Amino acid sequence: MVVRALIFRSSRTRFLLCHFLLFVPSHSYQPFPRSLSCHFPISQPHSLSSQTPPASTPLPPAPPTSTEDVNEICRILSDFRAPHHDIELALTPYSSALSTNLVEQVLKRTKNLGFSAHRFFFWARRFPGFRPSIANYKILINILGSSKQFPLIWDLLSEMREGESLKLCPDVFWVIFGWYCRADLPNDAIRAFHRMADFGVRPSLNDLDHLLYALCKRGFVRNAQEFFDKVKFQFKPGVKTYSILMRGWGNIADSGSACKLFDEMLEKGCVADVPAYNSLLEALCRGGNVEEAYRFFREMGCKGLDPDACTYSIFIRAYCEGDNIYSAFRVLDRMRKYNLLPNVYTYNSVIKKLCMDEKVEEAYLLLDEMVKQGVNPDTWSYNAIQAFHCERCEVNRALGLISRMESANCMPDRHTYNMLLKMLIKVGRFDKVAGVWDGMEARGFYPSVSTYAVMIHGFLKKKGKVEEACKYFEVMIDEGIPPYTSTCELLRNRLLGLGLLEQIDILVNKMKQSTSCSIQELSKTLRGDSSHRSSRREETSGSSDDEWVWGSPNNLTT
Repeated sequence: MVVRALIFRSSRTRFLLCHFLLFVPSHSYQPFPRSLSCHFPISQPHSLSSQTPPASTPLPPAPPTSTEDVNEICRILSDFRAPHHDIELALTPYSSALSTNLVEQVLKRTKNLGFSAHRFFFWARRFPGFRPSIANYKILINILGSSKQFPLIWDLLSEMREGESLKLCPDVFWVIFGWYCRADLPNDAIRAFHRMADFGVRPSLNDLDHLLYALCKRGFVRNAQEFFDKVKFQFKPGVKTYSILMRGWGNIADSGSACKLFDEMLEKGCVADVPAYNSLLEALCRGGNVEEAYRFFREMGCKGLDPDACTYSIFIRAYCEGDNIYSAFRVLDRMRKYNLLPNVYTYNSVIKKLCMDEKVEEAYLLLDEMVKQGVNPDTWSYNAIQAFHCERCEVNRALGLISRMESANCMPDRHTYNMLLKMLIKVGRFDKVAGVWDGMEARGFYPSVSTYAVMIHGFLKKKGKVEEACKYFEVMIDEGIPPYTSTCELLRNRLLGLGLLEQIDILVNKMKQSTSCSIQELSKTLRGDSSHRSSRREETSGSSDDEWVWGSPNNLTT
C-alpha cells in the first residue's frame, strides 16, 4: 500500500490552529487600484541601490527570519488569492515577525501569485519592520508582470518616482519590456520605452537593444524592425543591434530579411564580428539555406575571423533538425579537433535526435562524453532519454536513469517524475510507484498539482485502484494544493459509477474544511454543482522550446 508514501510535510499544525481560532470569512476587502546558442554582449543591469532617509528614532533590530514563517506566509498567499479573500486577517499573526529579508524571501517564492503578492507587499509596508528597497520593488514588478497586472506596475513606478529615497534604474524597464512581449502586447512594450523619460530615465542604445531583444524573443520581429527603422537615426546602432534583429528574423525563418540587415550593417560602416556572422548563419540555417550559410562560414576565415563553438553548434543543430545525424557528428568531430567545447544545448540537440532515431546507446555515450568534458548534463539531457524509456515501458532502465541523475547531482524535475509515474502506473508496477513517490521528498522534490493529477488520473483508470486515487486526492487537499477541475470531475464520475456516494460526501466535506479558499470553491465541482465554473488552468507536462532558443536578456555574452 502507499499509505506511508502519502505523509508529506505536516508542518501545517500551527497554521491550522491559528486559522481555526482567528479566521472569520470577510468580504469587506477592497483591492488596491532555449539559452541562445550565440549571445549578444548586452551589458549587465545597473546595480540596485536605495537610500533610506534617516529615521528620527532608530528601528529596533529586525527579528531573525524564520523559515517556518516564510513557508506559512507563502501558504496563506496561495490560499487567499481571490479579491474577496480576507488576506490581511490571515496575515495578522505574522506582523511582529516582519523584516525586509522575510518580505523579500516571500516575494521570491510567490512569483505566480501576483495579486496576493501585491496585497502582501502593501500590507507589510504598514509595519516598521519592513523598509522596501528598489530591489523589493523590482521583484514585485516581475511578479506583477508574470500575472499581467500592468496597471499595478505603473502605479508602483509612479510611487517610486515620487519617493525621494528610490531612484529608478533602466533594468526595471527591461523587465517590463519582457513581460509585455510575453503577454503578446508588443505595442505596449514600445510605449513603455517611450515612457522611460517620464520617470527620469533617458533611453539609451542599450535600452533599445533590450527592447528589440524582448520583441524578437517572442516573435514580434516585424514590430521590432519597424520601430528600429523609426528610431535608428536618433541612436547610433552598432553591430550588436543588427545582430539582435538578424537573429530575430532567423527565428521566424526569414533569412532574406536577415541578409538585408547584414548588408545594411556593412554599409553603415559596422565591422562584422563573430557574433554577427553567427546571427546570420543561424538565420540562414533556420531558413533552410545551409549551403549559403556554409559560404558565409568560409568567408569568415577569409576575413581572419576564427569560428567559435557557437558557430559550429549552429550547423550541428541545423543538421539534427534536417534529419542528418551523420553530418551533425562530422561537425562535432571537427569541434573536437579544434578543442572547441559544445554547450549543453548543442549536446541536447544531438541526444534528442539520437533518441528519435532509436539510437539510445549512442545517446548514453554522448552523456558520458559530456561528463568527461566537464559539461554537466541537465534535466533536458536526461529527460530526452527518459522519454525514450517511458514510451517503451522500460521500467528498469527508466529507474536506473533516475539513480544516475541523483549520482550526478542533477535532480529530476516534474517532467521526469510525471513521465516515470505515468509509465509505472500504466504497466501496473505499483510497488515501484510507491518507491518513487517516497524518494521524491528525499531528493528535495515536492509534487505539484500536475504530479498529483498523474497519480489520481492514472489510478482511476486502473481496476480496483479507486481507493488509492482517493488517498492521493486527500493528501493533495491536506497540502493545500487546489486540484484541476478535470480531476474533480473525473473522480466524481468514477465514484458515482461505483456507487460510492458516501466517499464523495467525505471528500467534499474535507475540501470545505480546507484553509484554501480555492479548494473550498472546487468542492462544488466534486459535489456536482453545475452552476460552478472554475477557471483553473491545467499545466502541461511539456515545456516550450523557447527556453532552449532564447536566454535571459541580462545574460547575453558568448
